[in-house]
Amino acid sequence: MINKKKTKDKQKNEIYALGQHISMSAHKARRVIDQIRGRSYEETLMILELMPYRACYPIFKLVYSAAANASYNMGSNETNLIISKADVNEGTTVKKFKPRARGRSYPIKRPTCHITIGVKDISLDKSINIDYLTSFKKPRWTNTYTDMIDDNMYSSEGVWDKK
Repeated sequence: MINKKKTKDKQKNEIYALGQHISMSAHKARRVIDQIRGRSYEETLMILELMPYRACYPIFKLVYSAAANASYNMGSNETNLIISKADVNEGTTVKKFKPRARGRSYPIKRPTCHITIGVKDISLDKSINIDYLTSFKKPRWTNTYTDMIDDNMYSSEGVWDKK
């Protein structure tokens, strides 16, 4: 008797772009990556263009490449993409020696990092809650303007009477 295992064909909804040996420390790249994780593609591009860090440009290129991979491989529209995975790992350290005074050498260590950006098409994935994604666009505060002038403030029996 032959047992047949049922294999579920999972549709791969997540597309990756991987940048290896990027010449910066992983700690500096992580502070930018933490800002874009879970955001939409268009919002991510605006954030990366306006942030003043050096890590923004290689991350911008990776996000753009991941979106191009998604549109080419899956035919996704860029307006439906969100950043589902963003990881930074430490790479190899480039070690050099710089000559110093009296014939000595000074070691120079240049850290590198590996950045992985994964985008997901929300129109293909039913498990993502659309209300959760649209809640980022709404302001977190309510615009309740109350009038500062109280009617009893200028009355004759108020606290403003000093004699």
